[in-house]
Amino acid sequence: RQLLAHGFNVRGYELHDDVGGLWDIANPYSTIYASAHLISSKRMTEFADFPMRDDVADYPHHRELHRYFRDYADHFGLRDVYRFRTRVVDVRRTTDGHWAITSEPADGTSADGAPANGATSPHRSTDLVDAVCIATGTLHYPHRPALPGSFDGTLLHSAEYRTPELFRDQRVLIVGCGNSGADIAVDAVHAARSVDLSVRRGYYFLPKYIMGRPTDTLGGAIRLPRAVKQWLDALLIRVVMGTPSNYGLPDPDYRMYEAHPVINSLVLHHLGQGDITPRRDLRAIHGHTVTFADGAQADYDVILLATGYELRYPFIDPAALNWPSGAAPQLYLNVFHPTDDTLFMMGMLEAAGLGWEGRNQQARLVALYLQQLAAGHPAARALQARARRGVDPSVRGGYRYLPLDRMATYVHKGSYQRTVSQYIRALERKA
Repeated sequence: RQLLAHGFNVRGYELHDDVGGLWDIANPYSTIYASAHLISSKRMTEFADFPMRDDVADYPHHRELHRYFRDYADHFGLRDVYRFRTRVVDVRRTTDGHWAITSEPADGTSADGAPANGATSPHRSTDLVDAVCIATGTLHYPHRPALPGSFDGTLLHSAEYRTPELFRDQRVLIVGCGNSGADIAVDAVHAARSVDLSVRRGYYFLPKYIMGRPTDTLGGAIRLPRAVKQWLDALLIRVVMGTPSNYGLPDPDYRMYEAHPVINSLVLHHLGQGDITPRRDLRAIHGHTVTFADGAQADYDVILLATGYELRYPFIDPAALNWPSGAAPQLYLNVFHPTDDTLFMMGMLEAAGLGWEGRNQQARLVALYLQQLAAGHPAARALQARARRGVDPSVRGGYRYLPLDRMATYVHKGSYQRTVSQYIRALERKA
């Protein structure tokens, strides 16, 4: 959308047969489940120039979101630039400074987008382009931690979960309590014989509504010092929700907003009713029996790992992404390569409340940068010079995010948006 709006010739590649990504549950590469809804409210998430309809719920179901993306693509004429059912298998620099994009038909792929049985299509083709934007998302490759033993029941990741029928009359253990884990635990209550929830560390739980309004629409009118906001918001949540330990879960040992909160009060409701049993971290597994860190034991038929996702871009050398080690490439604003002005990472960031408009402004900045760098605009050269210095910790807003892989791409919404907006304004001024 942004590249077209700024006059570029664009070619897109998409594994599935339509737009929508993970929000299209019919997409075999989607990791969405039947009960999934948006966890941020629609007005805080939508594209500013394409608002969701008024009759759409505050927290839309995935079917509405899929329709929203299809309508967006139609409105801006985006389908014509895409090659659907196409897998990119290799992205690399050529000796003359272009990018070679090798792709093949996506027929016969496995669920993670890799060729089935390691097969190679005889119909591969290569295109030469001037710049590359990688926008394959962050919720594609499940993180499957090693278990402390061998389990004889059904073991799966939340990425494979679709409906609670999977749990019918089963003894279920869900490992992890991020937003997906909490949603699935609530689903399981209505089908399983029993539901246990293993939690290693504490979480902040937020309701979707406070005083009848979506929680993420409250506040923000007055900018508070970071420490004051953390204290005040944590106090409000304790007043409204209580503490996790009131429900048998560990309390967080970090300050609010230093890890992603769980937007789900129903899981606490079911914990309070005894529909879900809280458990500590796993210590050992033997057969169907799980031993927990506090010495308790229980038997299970199903273990579901709600353990998140890991970044993986198998079509490009990690060195080309400035990714020597760690959980994520080291890029300025999570977008700009320190030495390559034609390679960009799109959407590789998380921030409470950033929404799709935040990603749209990220794309707008890239389009302007490419346009104005070619024109020799001083603001583009200034951005180029700043990107050369690498990651900028100021976009984290002074928050001490937990040193977890899943927090490696986290930024503070206000700090990030201010920086991006300043660059956009500078690039749009006449040189």
